[in-house]
Amino acid sequence: MKLGVTLPQIEIGRDPKPIRAFAETAETLGYDYLMVYDHVLGADMEIHKDWRPRKGQPPIYTKDDLFHEPLVLYGYLAAVTTRIELATGVVILPQRQTALLAKQAAEIDVLSGGRLRLGLGTGWNELEYEALGMNFKDRGLRSEEQIDVLRLLWTQESVTFRGKWHTLNGVGINPLPDQRPIPIWLGGAADAVLERVARKADGWYAPSSLDEASLEDHIARLRRHAEAAGRDPATVGIEGIIRLRGQPVEACRPALDMWRRLGASRVTFNTESPIMWNRLGGNAPDTKNKGMSFAERADIIGRFKELAHRV
Repeated sequence: MKLGVTLPQIEIGRDPKPIRAFAETAETLGYDYLMVYDHVLGADMEIHKDWRPRKGQPPIYTKDDLFHEPLVLYGYLAAVTTRIELATGVVILPQRQTALLAKQAAEIDVLSGGRLRLGLGTGWNELEYEALGMNFKDRGLRSEEQIDVLRLLWTQESVTFRGKWHTLNGVGINPLPDQRPIPIWLGGAADAVLERVARKADGWYAPSSLDEASLEDHIARLRRHAEAAGRDPATVGIEGIIRLRGQPVEACRPALDMWRRLGASRVTFNTESPIMWNRLGGNAPDTKNKGMSFAERADIIGRFKELAHRV
């Protein structure tokens, strides 16, 4: 089971020095991959006081939460690391232009020596879609065609493709990525997402909101969908997440045990404070992020790595 760690971008700030130091520390500690999230825009909650985009719940982030743009960020981190995989979890695919995303991802893959893993999702923030000029309502179906176009552009020098949303008439990107194609992982809990993962993706990001029984059910359905698609279920990766949530590192042992029982191929450790993630429970947004010092965080990710090897 490979181990990754999330860059605490909401708390780490805008200074590139601690960002670089965190990535270098994770690589030195032997983590297999680094994970970053994607949001282009956050809502001003003074204007959108009554906005409840998540099944009647408020957004889990706002304009006051700092998100570094993952593709630009990985262009920087590709130059200061040598081994660690660079993963996104997830880039909101349907709000981005497909050919441009293919070009940007290929560039990161080239600059990093083939270390990009592109996690993709459809998102929930219609305000973000609106501002970026993309259709929120057709995002699921459109993302399927986008995945096809991404892989064509990464593997063929000249692409001709006519779909519902894309027309490519004898065009190609240069340079092509080192990985052909770049691995694509998808996130989401709906059965339509599981079926899409089974047909089109290299792996599935399991939502942290699910308990063990629900995860077992989702994984069983994912494997059935893979078999129906003619794939060996063992070739579809499963990635779990463990959030520190302010507890001692040793308290993560049961979660590590659970992901091993479930057969996860990867587990990501997230050290960010529980404030943003508490919003998943429906609490009102709180923009006063109380992070930890770099030394504290480096110590914590080191102790988690040791714990994972003992479990």
